[in-house]
Amino acid sequence: MRRKNKRRKADNRLGKWDILELLTWIPEVLMLPVRLVIWLLRGIGRLIGSIFDAI
Repeated sequence: MRRKNKRRKADNRLGKWDILELLTWIPEVLMLPVRLVIWLLRGIGRLIGSIFDAI
């Protein structure tokens, strides 16, 4: 039983590389909504532009 407890404790801890990976993902997750809004506005702008080109 002691071996299982040690394994569980070791699995629950974050390693050095896990923290570095987490720090690299945080800016990406925060910027994703901003990027989505920009892409949406670009798409709408292109759609409106193509409508006016057809007129």
